[in-house]
Amino acid sequence: MKYRIVHVTRYAYEQPVRLCHNEAHLQPRATSQQRCAYSEVEVRPEAAQRAEREDMFGNRVDYFALQAPHQELVVTSTSEVRVEAPTALPASSPPWDEVVAMLHQATDPETLEARQFVLDSPFAAMSAEVSAWAAACFAPRRPLLEAVAGLCARIHDELAFDPKLTTVSTPPSAVLAQRGGVCQDYAHLAIAALRSKGIPARYVSGYVETLPPPGQERLRGADVSHAWFAAYLPNYGWVDFDPTNNLRPSDRHVTIAWGRDYGDVAPLKGVVFGGGAHAPEVSVDMVALEEP
Repeated sequence: MKYRIVHVTRYAYEQPVRLCHNEAHLQPRATSQQRCAYSEVEVRPEAAQRAEREDMFGNRVDYFALQAPHQELVVTSTSEVRVEAPTALPASSPPWDEVVAMLHQATDPETLEARQFVLDSPFAAMSAEVSAWAAACFAPRRPLLEAVAGLCARIHDELAFDPKLTTVSTPPSAVLAQRGGVCQDYAHLAIAALRSKGIPARYVSGYVETLPPPGQERLRGADVSHAWFAAYLPNYGWVDFDPTNNLRPSDRHVTIAWGRDYGDVAPLKGVVFGGGAHAPEVSVDMVALEEP
């Protein structure tokens, strides 16, 4: 599938902003099943300084600074991306506890890199409550992929999707206690649960194509950013799971970035001097393009 994605973030400030420094994770990265044909980030007012770099996880990061007073900031990312369906999973996978033991002994570069995703991180903090809740999915010698899929299904079935329950900083233990949240909460809970068992897990940000109800027109700006997680399977690689929809991401999912948690790949973050009260307005359009 081929998509055009337009992601607009607008800040209207109560008072003039004298200076701001920002980083954006808005340009899709290249993966084994995804190719970005075109991507551009437009900043208004025009930035005094701009630069692009690659972070430690291989994500594309845009930096920009505004040095003149302004009361509005609009950041527009436009991308065209081609996504292929994921490769088939192995017919079987080793027991999860056997994988954990092997991870601690392996010294190859790929496994060493994956092991950093077992460590705790600020937005996906491990806890005794999360580990105990997840234990039912990790019976001794249960195949790893089966255990992770079971965890994904349990999050989907036991949590209610409710944007009013959480904020960006709500820890997984609180998400579990109130049994609800949004996609990033689902991903953080899964990541904390997997890491508590010694399994590498990372946070993936991106988009998923949404379709209007039958007979209704597609609304502009109706799409949103999305998040899911990936677990590491030795000798195979990273396998993505979407607990919000209880499925394995397909050619309807576009990947922007991945990291330890949301904090590594926030779409837009920065430091603002002045401005007073403000909140972002976000609009996303993800449209499938006709193939030639």
